[in-house]
Amino acid sequence: MLKRFFLLLLIPFIICACTRNNTEEISFSSWGSITETSIINKLIDNYEKENPNVKINFIHIPQNYFQKIHLLFASSTAPDVIFINNLYLPVYASQLEDLSRIENLADFYPQSLNALKYNGRLYAIPRDISNFVFYYNKNITGNINPDWTFEDFERLIKLTSDKKHYGISYERDIYWASPYTLTLGFDKGIDFYKKLEGKYAPTPAQVGSSTQAQMFLDGKLGLYLSGRWMFPKISATAKFPYGIVTFPGTITSDASGWAISKNSKHKKEAEKFVRYLSSKESIDYFTDSGLIVPARIDSSKKIKEQAFLDAIQKSIPNNTDKNFNKTRDELNKKLFK
Repeated sequence: MLKRFFLLLLIPFIICACTRNNTEEISFSSWGSITETSIINKLIDNYEKENPNVKINFIHIPQNYFQKIHLLFASSTAPDVIFINNLYLPVYASQLEDLSRIENLADFYPQSLNALKYNGRLYAIPRDISNFVFYYNKNITGNINPDWTFEDFERLIKLTSDKKHYGISYERDIYWASPYTLTLGFDKGIDFYKKLEGKYAPTPAQVGSSTQAQMFLDGKLGLYLSGRWMFPKISATAKFPYGIVTFPGTITSDASGWAISKNSKHKKEAEKFVRYLSSKESIDYFTDSGLIVPARIDSSKKIKEQAFLDAIQKSIPNNTDKNFNKTRDELNKKLFK
């Protein structure tokens, strides 16, 4: 009778132990704003409801993301699923799973897939694709023909640069100069770009404590070079009629997506989760927020601003290497002292 009593007491603990043993825990890291993380948490909730035997441990790293990811890899505690972009992917490619075997890759823009490849292998399934575009203040520039040429662009910034306005935004960074170097060639492109500052674009002293984005929103810039990430803010706060147009030349495509750690102990479930995140249903959540241009072709039909889609078609993948960020820093020091 006493043995039976103790067995009855142990049953709940045995059940709990079995439940824990049958539950797979996957760690998943990402950066992101409040809007973005709210979407991620919603997707995780949906996934866990559909897969009650899986627990997703979301690691939100809002700042210094890749510095912290680097430490996690170094200590062999990298998350199972890692949100990553093409600028840093080559650094960690040797520690990531090759996902080239994933089916339905034809659902994604080739530019996004190629951006997330390294040495011919695909190391992340893309979520979004990013290209430079021009936001423009119609009160300053008037309407811009989407088929404009580089010569049209040159004339426009000259006409719109006066004591009240600057024709164009400017960043002392080789990355932001890339549309010019790709269009005109490196030497000619850098020379053209650097000559914009102080003549058609503001200097750091003239920007002061503001930013290029704020100067545009304050009506002080005719053209503002940026990407989709600025669309929610501009569409919500611009107090003037604005338009969006592609850069009149060659641009690159960057991409972000989900990778799987090669040392993950839950590769099968991690891959299933990545498939879920990259499904049309999931990507549509991000697209509807206005934060991204989706890498999925079917989800991109939700984008109403044609310039973002035109930019994809005229772009080339930004294939970086392990030394990209180091090279970028060195060139910035050399070119933008």
